[in-house]
Amino acid sequence: MDESPLPAEAPDAYVLRVCRAKAMALPPERLMPETYVLTADTTVVLDGAIIGKPETPAEARHMLRALRGRAHQVYTGLALRDFATGEIQTDLVVTTVHMRHYSDEEIEAYIATGEPFDKAGGYAVQDARFKPVERVEGCLSNVIGLPLCALSAMLRAKGVAVPKAPSCSAQNLPCLVDIRAVDGAR
Repeated sequence: MDESPLPAEAPDAYVLRVCRAKAMALPPERLMPETYVLTADTTVVLDGAIIGKPETPAEARHMLRALRGRAHQVYTGLALRDFATGEIQTDLVVTTVHMRHYSDEEIEAYIATGEPFDKAGGYAVQDARFKPVERVEGCLSNVIGLPLCALSAMLRAKGVAVPKAPSCSAQNLPCLVDIRAVDGAR
């Protein structure tokens, strides 16, 4: 499946389209009727532009320099397909990530590890050596890879017994975590 953004496609529309297409890709005859299939797609957005995964050291260097010292958003679309009803429920989670002012030398050392090449935006929020993130506003698990708060809410809405995601904010929003409190990031 081609996961390229369509021309002028907004980030929210993009991740929801891709995760819905992934959910539809599995033929129903391959699963039991009581089966749910979860699919997701995540992208990094800087100044309204979708940033994919870097394929070369030069692309990783360009992305990491563009993100350095700035805030950007991480968009994740979730699709939960119910094979008994044919319904696909979707959700969107957006988290703002503030990057620290890392040096060009730190970028080069990180690129040398090979870590940037399978990650949207070219970084991992949880990387213990590079520590690219200053703070996170919103769902930390969204930035790591899967917004567990949204997933658990989707499953509970279907009657699936799952633990409730913790509430960590004054607004009673799940997964609102300041990364500085999690790992002592710079």
